[in-house]
Order: sequence, then structure tokens, then C-alpha cells
Amino acid sequence: MPYSKNPLLALSRCTSLLVLLGGIFSSVNAYGVDEEFINYDQNEIAIVNVTLIDGTGAPPKTNQAVLIKSGHIAAVDSAKDIKISQTTTVIDGTGKTLIPGLVMMHEHMFYPTGNAHYTEMLYSFPRLYLAGGATTVRTAGTTAPYGDLNLRDAINSGKTMGPDIDVTAPYLNGPGLPILKIKSLRDAQNAKNMMQYWDQEGVTSYKAYMHIHQDELAQVLSSAHQRKRKVTGHLCSITYKEAAELGIDNLEHGFFAATDFVKDKKKNQCPAAELHQSLVDLDINAPEVEALISLLVSKNVALTSTLTVFETFTQGRPKAYPLALEALIPQVREQYESRWQKIAQQENATWPIVFKKMMQLEKRFVEAGGTLMAGTDPTGYGGVIAGFSNQRQIELLVEAGFSIQQAIKIATLNGATFLERDTKIGSIEAGKQADLVLIDGELINDTSAIRDMAVVFKHGVGYNVSKIVQQTKSVVGLH
Repeated sequence: MPYSKNPLLALSRCTSLLVLLGGIFSSVNAYGVDEEFINYDQNEIAIVNVTLIDGTGAPPKTNQAVLIKSGHIAAVDSAKDIKISQTTTVIDGTGKTLIPGLVMMHEHMFYPTGNAHYTEMLYSFPRLYLAGGATTVRTAGTTAPYGDLNLRDAINSGKTMGPDIDVTAPYLNGPGLPILKIKSLRDAQNAKNMMQYWDQEGVTSYKAYMHIHQDELAQVLSSAHQRKRKVTGHLCSITYKEAAELGIDNLEHGFFAATDFVKDKKKNQCPAAELHQSLVDLDINAPEVEALISLLVSKNVALTSTLTVFETFTQGRPKAYPLALEALIPQVREQYESRWQKIAQQENATWPIVFKKMMQLEKRFVEAGGTLMAGTDPTGYGGVIAGFSNQRQIELLVEAGFSIQQAIKIATLNGATFLERDTKIGSIEAGKQADLVLIDGELINDTSAIRDMAVVFKHGVGYNVSKIVQQTKSVVGLH
């Protein structure tokens, strides 16, 4: 474009170009939902002869049938008793398992690309989340809030495919984190001002982060609860006990982030260097542990299990799924595999000790009456990849000692209930939205069958998982 000395004329030309480009992009619909990814879009669909794990925690049922009408679940019954019309599209579920769409509570639309830098994956991640069975996600923190908000709206309007998104505001954090995209709060009033702004922009939840101070968290909780919003936290400067007594709704990472057991912890300071060792040394049967669990349960503080990200730090654990690695661009794949190899060769590694203890504490928390939800947290050094890690989280919950029906409830109905959407999603019950995952295999016999998702239904539309995965190879790390 030729340079113009008239700024108004130059602006006019730029605006015209943007309008033109917008028209071009609109016509090609670069992010649109291509029909090749849709297997089922009929008004009436029946899945018959299937094993059903309904998300309520009830035991699995065999030879079941689920009838979908106009995007909702019309009936759930035994296959022999379900009433199906001649015009209904029938899917034979013999040898398959049907579960609710996953409701994942610690997801991001960014991915670590090295040097404490996180790159937005607004194209690949929503597709992969959906292909991994996640029909609803909460972005538990963001470095690109407008990206998340606009993506949510694009999905809702059908311009692109992906899960329904509960958008969390930018991190509410104090100074001390070496990530350039994260703001440091100046004081409690600054936190209030920030929340007011992002509430007006359309976020629906908030997250306190590692270096926040107690007066700031108190203000965050007060402001959020006045707006009928909830607050979660990945804490460090504030203990779980302190946060529970302040009234926090949710704590991230199970007990991995609890600084309650750090000796001589100072108020409002994050003892990052001492945290891990305190968990290595922790006696999980100690009275202080039981007291903390009891307090969290009594205060109705939900915990989010994110075993996937901590598995990547733990020696002796498997690499990410092969298909997940194929989704990465070569540079970030090499970065991940190199770090994984170094961890595998460590001597006197302590992460295996902590990983096992934290699994046990999550199980104990649930047994005490606590609400556990599921997330994956695609951060670390790159081994947690959207969609694939959602499936892995189910496997890890079962490894931690939960039955398959308990693991599915943790990853579906518990999250839906926390989001106050349990009348619409989270379980396979008549009247609810038809968010369902059809798995090739009997999940009750083999937990690894969770990796073999064939079709993911969202609002009654069935997406072909294999085609989505094939179309997102060598993309993560770029867009």
C-alpha cells in the first residue's frame, strides 16, 4: 500500500483492507466446522446395545439404549425396551461404551513452547479437546483472555468446533512469577478493579495464583461472590487452610500445591523451594493431614485433580500417547522428549514418592466426603496435550484407586455440578443435553479403551474423532 501523508486517508485504506480481508476469511471460513468431521447430525439418533456408564457414579449397565432427539437425550432404557421409530438413525453399540461428555476443570488454550513462554493454540486445542471427549471445559487461567472469550463465542455460534467454554479471567497473582504475560497485582483494590473490568468483558470465573496475598484473595472472593462467580486457586503464598477459611470455592492440583506442611512458612510468601520436599517428607497418616481434609470437606472446598501434569515430572511414567506426540510440531516434540529422557535417567528421584502420596490423598479426600473434579493443565514442559491428556486423566484416576464409574463421575457430573450446569450436562439422563462419548471397547474391562473414542456427540451432533486427530497432526506448538 502506498504511503499517504494524510493520516485519515491512510486509516481509511487500512480499514478498507481489513474489511476486505475479513470478507475473504469469512468466505473461506478458516475456522468453520467442516462437514467431513461430522458423522451424525440427524434429528433422531438411537445408540443401542451399548454398555452405559452414566456419570452419576452408578454401576455400569450393559445392553442399554440412549435415544437422542433434537440435540437432547429423550430416553435411556434397556435396548429391548427402548421405543425407536422407523425414521431413527440407529448406531449399534455392541462391544462399545457410552459415557457423558467430559467436563474438564483445569484446561488452557495455550501450550508451553520454551523459555517460560506460552503460545496460544486457538485452532488446534479446541478441536483436540473435543476429539478427546471434552464437551465442556473451564480455562483455569489465561494469558490471552480475548482469545478465549472470542473462541467461546465462535464455538457457541457454530463458526468453529470445540467444547463449551467457561472462561476464567487472567491470573490474579502477586509479584514473583517470571512469566511476562502474567500481570502482578499492586494491591487489593487493584484486584477488585481488574475483576470488575473482566466481568464486564464476559468472563465467568476467576483464579488466584501462586503469589497472591491474603488481603488480595479476600477481596477477590468478596468481589466474585457478589457477582455470583466462583474462585479457584493454584496457591503457594497462602495455605489451603488459610484459603478455606477465607471462603475459596476450589483448589487446583489436588494436594500437590498445599504449602500447609512447609515448616516455618511465612505469611504471604511462596516457599516454592521447600514445597516439594515437604511433600516428600509428609506422613499422609498424620493428624494434621486428616485435619486439613476435614476442614476442606466442612468448608465445601472442591479440589481439582490434575495428575496428568505431575506425571510428566515423575520418573518411571510413560511418555505421552503416540498420537499425542504426532500432534506436536517437531521443535516442541524434541523439547518434550529430551526432557522426558533426562527425567527417566535421574538418580534418587523423589517425584515417584510424591506422586503416589498425592494419589492416595485424593482418594482419601473423596472417601471423607470431598468433591473431586478433573483437569489436565497443559503446561509443564509439554507432555500434556489437549484431548489426549483428558483421556489419560481417567486412566490415572483409576490407577489412584477409583472405580471406573467413580472416575467418570469425577470427570463429568462433579464438574457440571460445580459449574451449576448439572441440570443440563454431566450425566446421561433424559432431558439433558446430548453430550456423549462413544468408545470402541468395553471400558469396564479395560480402562485404556478410553483412548479409543470413536464419536463425540456435542448438542447431539456426532463428530468423527479419528478425522479430527488426523487433521491436527504436527500443529500443536504452532497454532
